[in-house]
Amino acid sequence: MTDSATTKSTVSGVEIVLESVTKRYAGQKDAAVDDVSLTVPAGEIVVFVGPSGCGKTTTMRMINRLIEPSSGKITIDGKDALSIDPDELRRGIGYSIQQAGLFPHMTIAKNVATVPGLIKWDKKRITSRVDEMLDLVGLDPDTYRDRYPRQLSGGQQQRVGVARALAADPPVLLMDEPFGAVDPITRGLLQDELMRLQTELGKTIVFVTHDFNEAVKLGDRIAVLGNQSSIMQYDTPEAILANPANDMVAGFVGADASLKQLTLTRVRDVELLQCPTVTEDDSVDDLRRLLESRKRQWALILDSRNRPLRWVSPAHLAHATTLRGVGQNVGEMVSTQSTLQDALEALLAESTASTCVTGRRGEYAGLITIDTLVGHLSSMRAEHAHDHDAEPSDTKDNGATTNNGDTEVSDAPS
Repeated sequence: MTDSATTKSTVSGVEIVLESVTKRYAGQKDAAVDDVSLTVPAGEIVVFVGPSGCGKTTTMRMINRLIEPSSGKITIDGKDALSIDPDELRRGIGYSIQQAGLFPHMTIAKNVATVPGLIKWDKKRITSRVDEMLDLVGLDPDTYRDRYPRQLSGGQQQRVGVARALAADPPVLLMDEPFGAVDPITRGLLQDELMRLQTELGKTIVFVTHDFNEAVKLGDRIAVLGNQSSIMQYDTPEAILANPANDMVAGFVGADASLKQLTLTRVRDVELLQCPTVTEDDSVDDLRRLLESRKRQWALILDSRNRPLRWVSPAHLAHATTLRGVGQNVGEMVSTQSTLQDALEALLAESTASTCVTGRRGEYAGLITIDTLVGHLSSMRAEHAHDHDAEPSDTKDNGATTNNGDTEVSDAPS
């Protein structure tokens, strides 16, 4: 769940208002979408979540008139969407779908340049914007701009899809289950990337999913939709988890509501632990002495851009003359944008006591441990037990003490 009040440095999005919006198809007795009214605040992510066939995608597509509403009114930044030429409207709204929807016969650069080209940007500006967008979504322009979609992984294609949707700098981004076709690990990374981008860009994003966990992770607000897009509950993730409005919403929340609370906190919001770090060019002897002086069993080798590479122990150093190629691969990591739920899943997947945390560009930021997560849940339970008026309970020494991120973890890989 984003904390727009504290993390977004800018808001470039605009407000969207749906007033009694209805969609009826000829020959069907019931409306596909019936009398939906809600406001999407500027600069926030609002997630439509609901069962298959409930009308959530239809509702979203009426915003950019890929589906024309039968009645009602939709305003974008105070302007009636029906008064705007449909093509002009769509060029001002980013659109990202499942499996990216890239043009297979076009290079990555030409895919990203699609909308800037349609609105007649000059070639120099387009070239610059393509490289900027690829870099923004974590794809090196020199490596990827001349490739074709078939030469990319599913996760890379989704990143290109997001870059294309953002290329013309639209205030609004519509996302229709954009990460639904990738594996769970890649999906988590793409969600983190979206959160990082939103922190930088502050767009207004309408996101459709059937995955409530994804809704809790991404949404500033969640609209839980029933049949015909009837709004069962429209509120913050915290409010929905704490007080589901009805049995249907409670069904989405599920029995593991306490664990879902981990999704409400970002890794950046807890105290990270630290371990000794070196680069591949550092001295083996110096590292041996460092580990011995600190009575440590592990250090982390970083690359030239401070990105985690490998764990190294005294046993790895026994006969080493260089740190290049020495040690064991780091394995699964999380970012500062990840949730504590993501961190728990990474820890369980790797069967380790701690996992590496990276920053915005993949640089090492620290470590997070199982004890950190347990301590956080204990604090949350204490707050709820005192009706949110008590201070968080003290926890045993789990490395989450306040010392500006310099807490050292006693061990790393297990």
